[in-house]
Amino acid sequence: MTITKSIRENLQFLIAEVSSQVINLIDYLDSPSPLLAQKIVERRGYTHNLKNQIHDSCLREISQTSHNEKEALIIRAFEFVATDLERVSELCRDSVKQMERIEDKKNINLEDYEPLLERIIGGMDLIDIAILGNDTKQALKIGQVERKLDPAYKKLFRKYTNDLKRKNNTEDLISVLFVAHNIEQMGDALLNISESILSANLGQAINIDRYHSLEASLSQLGETQENGDLSLKSIAETRSGSGISGITSSNERDDGYVAIFKDGEKRKLKEERKGVESWHEIYPGLAPKILSYHKQGNSASLLIEHLAGLTFEQILLHEPLDLLNEALNMLSGTLKSVWHETKKNKSIPAGFMQQLAKRLDDVYTIHPEFYGSDSEICGFKSLSFDNLLEQARQYEQQLSAPFSVHIHGDFNLDNIIYDPQEKRINFIDLHRSRYMDYVQDVSVFMVSNYRLQVLDKNLRKRIMVLVYDFYKFASQYAKKAGDETFELRLALGLARSFATSTRFILDQSLASAMFQRAYYLIELVLATDLKKAKKFKVPVKEIFVG
Repeated sequence: MTITKSIRENLQFLIAEVSSQVINLIDYLDSPSPLLAQKIVERRGYTHNLKNQIHDSCLREISQTSHNEKEALIIRAFEFVATDLERVSELCRDSVKQMERIEDKKNINLEDYEPLLERIIGGMDLIDIAILGNDTKQALKIGQVERKLDPAYKKLFRKYTNDLKRKNNTEDLISVLFVAHNIEQMGDALLNISESILSANLGQAINIDRYHSLEASLSQLGETQENGDLSLKSIAETRSGSGISGITSSNERDDGYVAIFKDGEKRKLKEERKGVESWHEIYPGLAPKILSYHKQGNSASLLIEHLAGLTFEQILLHEPLDLLNEALNMLSGTLKSVWHETKKNKSIPAGFMQQLAKRLDDVYTIHPEFYGSDSEICGFKSLSFDNLLEQARQYEQQLSAPFSVHIHGDFNLDNIIYDPQEKRINFIDLHRSRYMDYVQDVSVFMVSNYRLQVLDKNLRKRIMVLVYDFYKFASQYAKKAGDETFELRLALGLARSFATSTRFILDQSLASAMFQRAYYLIELVLATDLKKAKKFKVPVKEIFVG
């Protein structure tokens, strides 16, 4: 896209101005003088005005002209670059202020700082080429400046902290250390600039580590950014912090994805890879293939096979009823088959109340109104949720499933895919898969339907019919399997999911309704004699429709 002349010219002026201030800082560190200090400090207004002019122009450009997502990100990149350049200018001025506090200028050695500041200047010289030329290679070089500065700063930090331990010229040494830290922060600003340009080039927010992971992953597909084949589209951001993107190729005839790129915390992606591999061993064909796995520091990435079809949520909300019924029948059949194939007579308690207890602080953080104490009205005693939960934990220890199966572990609507062409169910997002009580998946699925924030009455009714039909399938399976405590465990599983889901919901009315249902279900369970477990029934219609 064409960037307006005012944005381009003001950015070039800003780059030149900030580079000049860094050069003046080098001269000032070599020979401190009031004149040089004035040349740096008095330019604050000019850099601030240039940044504001760029911001104003970008805002007008976005508001007055229709742009697609990638074009808007390119415009925003100019904003971010201008902000970080002004940050470098601020750090130059702060370095001057720190220098003015130093009584004995012999405590500062230009040889310690000049090579670092020259790297900063070298990085800024690449900004114009990188952003105006959409040059990813130059953007990466800008980001490399920060990585080269870090070890040099750590070396200076050790040197000055060792000098501080001798307790000589401590005030001067502290100021000198602040100057070193300012230069290290300039490197961080350049890293931000690098990532802003990379994000504009790729069409979505990305950082350096993620870019290198993506590059390594795509080598498995034979795709490269340089030949123009790569196109990345953000699909979702998970609550665990992972990013999910679809990768398309210009060689593809349709609009489908070549693969799915997922990156985030190494521990969670390692768990997902392990979960997928376990499904391939236990029940082949249900999970997507892992095309590649890369780790770097505390981060990792997965390149995953793209599965054709629609998520269960998409089918429920947007597709004809016939397709929804077809998908539900296929899901029920798949689950029955999985549970049969993976069934083990060894019971593994789900511990629904323990799961809830671990997440309760997060619930109270978002909804402090849920936290309370025991109360009594007209002789009727009402326990606080915490005390009710503690009683339920003790009660649950007496409950156990007669067997365990391999479960999904996060069985939400958007983690189930149905391909109507192939008549096939697939599971995704499998980092919590393990052997467990199958009621875990049943309860999560049911509540994931309820918490959909849909107000349309007909659609809401459709959702609740799906919940009840799925419940009937699961309860019939439990009856045939001789699972006499299924209903009691389901009530606790539903209570767990209702309560913990509120930490993701800000709608006060919906959150309150869900939390009250959790309380009510736990009360029902506690009022039930275990000897009469067979007779207990979850009031599904009342809970999900009322």
